[in-house]
Amino acid sequence: MPENIHPIFKKLAGRQEKQALLNQKSKVIWLTGLSGSGKSTLALGVEQRLFEEGFLTEVLDGDNIRSGINNNLGFSLEDRYENIRRISEVAKLFLNSGVISIAAFISPTREIRQMAKSIIGEEDFIEVYMSAPLEVCESRDVKGLYKKARKGEIKGFTGIDSPYEPPVDPDLILDTTNENIPDTIERVINYIRPLIKNES
Repeated sequence: MPENIHPIFKKLAGRQEKQALLNQKSKVIWLTGLSGSGKSTLALGVEQRLFEEGFLTEVLDGDNIRSGINNNLGFSLEDRYENIRRISEVAKLFLNSGVISIAAFISPTREIRQMAKSIIGEEDFIEVYMSAPLEVCESRDVKGLYKKARKGEIKGFTGIDSPYEPPVDPDLILDTTNENIPDTIERVINYIRPLIKNES
C-alpha cells in the first residue's frame, strides 16, 4: 500500500454495530448465469420480498453498474475481470455497512467468481447459479443481444464467442427453464432468510 494511503476503517462504526442497527445480518447474494437466464428479474423479485419483510438491500445489476461506475470498461476478459473486481469491492462496502447486496452479473469464468468471493469473503458470499441452456436464453433475448452477436455486431459475447463456465459447487442452482419466477424467488428467500435474520 502506498505510504500516503491511510485507511480509517478501524475508526468507523463496525459491521456488528450496523447490523444491530438494521436488525439483520449482511450477506452478498451473487447471481451468475448467461444473459437471459433471469438474473435481473430474480434480483428485483428477491429485493422486493426482502424489503416487504423489513430487510435493507441493494441490487447491483450489470446494466446499472456499466452505465455508472464502470462506464469506462468494455467486454474483453480483462475488462470483465476489472468490472467484477470493482463490483466486489462495492459489495464489500455494503456488506460492512450491514446491507444485504444482490449482485446480478454474468461473471462468466470460475476465476472471476473466485476473485469476487475472495474479496467479499467466502463466509458472506452466496453463489446462486441461474441454470438455463443457451438455446433457452437465446429464445428469450429480450434485449436483442444474441441476435446482434450472431450477426457479428457484438464481439466477445458470452455463450456465443466467449465462454461461460458454470459454477462447480454453488450454494443454490435455479433451473429457470422449468421453474417459474415466483418459485425461484421463494427458493432463494427460504435459503437466505436464516442467514440474514438477526437472532439477537
